[in-house]
Amino acid sequence: MWKSDRWTDYELIDAEGGERLERWGKYILIRPDPQIIWKGERKNPLWRNAHGVYRRAGGGGSWVVNKMPEEWCVSYGDYTFKLRPMGFKHTGLFPEQAANWDWTSSLIRKAVAGGREIKVLNLFAYTGGATVAASVAGAAVCHVDASKGMVQAAKENMKLSGREDAFCRYIVDDCRKFVEREIRRGSRYDGIIMDPPSYGRGPGGEVWKLEDCADELIALTTKVLSDKPLFFLVNSYTTGLSPSTMEYLLLRSLPKHISGHAEAGELGLPVTESGLVLPCGASVRWSCKD
Repeated sequence: MWKSDRWTDYELIDAEGGERLERWGKYILIRPDPQIIWKGERKNPLWRNAHGVYRRAGGGGSWVVNKMPEEWCVSYGDYTFKLRPMGFKHTGLFPEQAANWDWTSSLIRKAVAGGREIKVLNLFAYTGGATVAASVAGAAVCHVDASKGMVQAAKENMKLSGREDAFCRYIVDDCRKFVEREIRRGSRYDGIIMDPPSYGRGPGGEVWKLEDCADELIALTTKVLSDKPLFFLVNSYTTGLSPSTMEYLLLRSLPKHISGHAEAGELGLPVTESGLVLPCGASVRWSCKD
C-alpha cells in the first residue's frame, strides 16, 4: 500500500460507522466513506464538534451541518489548493493522491535534471492536484476534463502554487475524444495520468461504466506515448476493478518495444485514532527502465 503520510494540512483523525472524521486545515469535517464498514465507539470529541457534516439520503445527500467558509486553502509541500464544500460530499481534493504526486514528481525531476523536456497528459484531471505536482516538478502539462468548473479550479490551484506563468494547456473536452484527436495530430506525451470516474456520460449523453470501457480507454491512450515514455499512471475508485486487473489491462496495451516496471496497489491514509491505514482507492504505476 502507498500511504499518503506527509500531510500537515490534512489529517484523517478517525474512521468509524461508515464515516471519516477529518481535519482540512483548521476545519473539521465528517463525510461518508463506503470502505468504513465497521462500527465502533466514537471517543474523539471532535465527532460532536465538526464544522461540516455530509449525510447521504436516498440517491443523493447534503451538508446537514455547514459552518465552513465558502472556500479556504490547504498546502502540501510547495502546492496550495483551494477547497470548497461541493455536492456529493467532495471538497475538491483527494488527499490520498499525494502518494502519487510524490511518485510522478520524483520521476519528472530526475528526467528534467538529466536534460529532458517532459510533457505530461493529465486526463479526467479534476481540480488539478496531479497537474500542479507535475508542473512544479518541471513538466509541461496538458490538463483535460469535461467540466469547465473543474478546469477553472485547476487554473486557480496552479496560480496559488505559483505556476500561473508555467506552460499548461487547459482543455475542456471529453477525454476520449481529445485523445483520438491527439492521435490524429501526432501529439506525444512522456507521462500519462488517468483518473477516470466509475460512471460517466459520453459525448452523446450515453451512460458508461469504467469496468466496461477501461480496456479500450487505456489501449487508446497508450497511442499518445512518446518513443521514450517516462511513466503511465492509472487511478481507480471502482470496486469492480482491482489493482491487479488494471495492471493487466495496462501491460497488455503498452507497445512491445517499451520496457519498464509496473506496480499495482492501494492508496491509503493513516488514521490517527487507530494507528491503522484506511484504503482509499487503487493505482497501477508503470515507469520505464533506466
